[in-house]
Parts: sequence; structure tokens; C-alpha cells
Amino acid sequence: MTGPDPKEDLRVYLQDARDALLWKLEGLGEYDVRRPLTPSGTNLLGLVKHLTSAEALYFGATFGRPFEAPGLWITGAAEPNADLWATPEEPRERITELYRTVWAHSDRTIESLDLDSVGRVAWGARSETTLHRSLVHMIAETGRHAGHADIVRELVDAATGLRVDGACTPPGDTAWWREHRDRVERAAREAGRADGSAP
Repeated sequence: MTGPDPKEDLRVYLQDARDALLWKLEGLGEYDVRRPLTPSGTNLLGLVKHLTSAEALYFGATFGRPFEAPGLWITGAAEPNADLWATPEEPRERITELYRTVWAHSDRTIESLDLDSVGRVAWGARSETTLHRSLVHMIAETGRHAGHADIVRELVDAATGLRVDGACTPPGDTAWWREHRDRVERAAREAGRADGSAP
């Protein structure tokens, strides 16, 4: 057995989250990958577009290795929320392919630099960063948005789980899941009656 490789461990966790996000689009039509299912407009394809921009920044420009991608609206590079949805003129295939391409660019940055290599982002009190911090940030960012995608995909067609094979999700048919949800609802109402917040 070889010794630990912290950089590779971090990269593997990042890749797991990347893969989880992309499979959430599989088997869906254009409408379902683009439709907003929260009041703030969260949609599956927009999450992919956003994370493409984030990786391009955190593993590209931050370390002097620019990658051509749509800008993050938070940096002032685009109109508000432009990186969080796709126009009809932006093909799904182009967005997902650009995401896969930025992975390769990011992985080359990760491979070529030490974890303590210093880079700079263009804003904030912590503008100086390290590759280690950028990796941790992108694992958290990608995992957070993969969680959003979990919920959005479940709202579309009830598909759940970390992977396409349903791993990490208890087995159960539609009736089992309906009973589970009803049980959770009953518990919420009972707890809510105690403080008067239940409908």
C-alpha cells in the first residue's frame, strides 16, 4: 500500500461531485434541463453552466492559466445570474462539453501545481489563495450545487441518488416512498402543533 496522496484525494472528491451533477441531466429533454423549479430560478443546465465558470476562475485565471468560459455574474463579468441559466441559443451539448473541457484544464492545473501554490482571485478580503484552498472551495461549491440538482431532478421525475444506479438511496417503490413522505409529514405536524406553527 502506498502512502496517502492528499491532492489526489481532493481531486477524486471533486470528480465525484462533477459526475453526480452531470448525470442529473441524463434522459431529460431540453425543457426539463432548463426549467426553473425554485422561486430563484434554479435549473439543472444553469448549475452546469455556473460550475463551468467557477472552475475556469478557480483553476484557471486564479493561477495564471486562463480558460475561455462565460463569466460569473458575481465578478461583474456578466449580467446578474447570467451564469445560472441557458438561453435557447445556447445548446445543451455545448454547455456540457465545455464543462467536461474545463475539468481537463482544471485537472492539469491541479496536477502541475503543489497544494501550497499561491494564486489570486480578483475580489474579497481573501484574494490570495492556494491550490489547496481552491480545491476545497470547488469541492464544496460543486457538492452544494449537486445537492441542488438532486432536488431539482427529483421534482422533475422523482429520480434520486448520488449515481445513476441509485446508490446511496434506500430501495423502495412509489408506494414505499409515499408512505415515507407521509410519515415525515406526520412527524412535522406533530412537532409543529407543540409550538403552534403547524397548519
